[in-house]
Amino acid sequence: MDTTVGELLRQWRHRRRLSQLDLAIAADVSARHVSLVETGKSNPSADMVLRLAVQLDVPLRDRNRLLLAAGFAPRYAERPLSDDALSAARKAVERVLRAHEPYPALAFDRRWNILMTNRALDPFLAEVAPDLLRPPVNLVRLGLHPRGLAPLVVNLADVRAAFRSRITRQLAVAPDPELAALYEKLLAPDSGGAPRRPGAADVVIPMIIRFDGRELRLFSTITTFGTPMDITLDEVAIESYYPENAQTAAYFTKSDD
Repeated sequence: MDTTVGELLRQWRHRRRLSQLDLAIAADVSARHVSLVETGKSNPSADMVLRLAVQLDVPLRDRNRLLLAAGFAPRYAERPLSDDALSAARKAVERVLRAHEPYPALAFDRRWNILMTNRALDPFLAEVAPDLLRPPVNLVRLGLHPRGLAPLVVNLADVRAAFRSRITRQLAVAPDPELAALYEKLLAPDSGGAPRRPGAADVVIPMIIRFDGRELRLFSTITTFGTPMDITLDEVAIESYYPENAQTAAYFTKSDD
């Protein structure tokens, strides 16, 4: 690798807006040692690299890159969620998705490619163009494409703005060229109309879907693994959708039939 471990650590420190002293205090080392590591005058041990990475909240994928730059072997494996070694985690994701039924839920990776869905999403995908459902299915592209879910979304500008905000924050935390390219293609400021301005009473701006002759209002929450030791699990997120009102709940539970 052309970039030294010191340069990479400095980049992460600047990204987190920490001084060398801030990082030194958090990692329980001297500010001079942090300076020596960043300038390449001291070669950190693997444990020191990881200690600094933890304090900088560096994702597991990038911790491996730091270790490689310092001359050490990677510590974190990256296996597909279908791998036998991740069977317990995969089953946990499946249980979470199933338990959320009859409401929609899905799991996706760091680039917003869908990994799993529950059955509540099936009706909404029925009219989507088949080419958009070929793996990997990207949630952002699916949600904004005119042959995807976009025709169902009443407040599409709001949904686009929510995607834009979330991916902007994600890129600030951990830059990713492919995710940045997705942002530029689908979410650049001139790619859609301006969203409505939320009022003072707004806590959550819902996604409003017109489907099956009804207007459904949904909000969502995100779940992640707490202490993952595998890159794949570090990057998995589960998005669960909830009804905002009784009418929407009734549609999914069929309690109004």
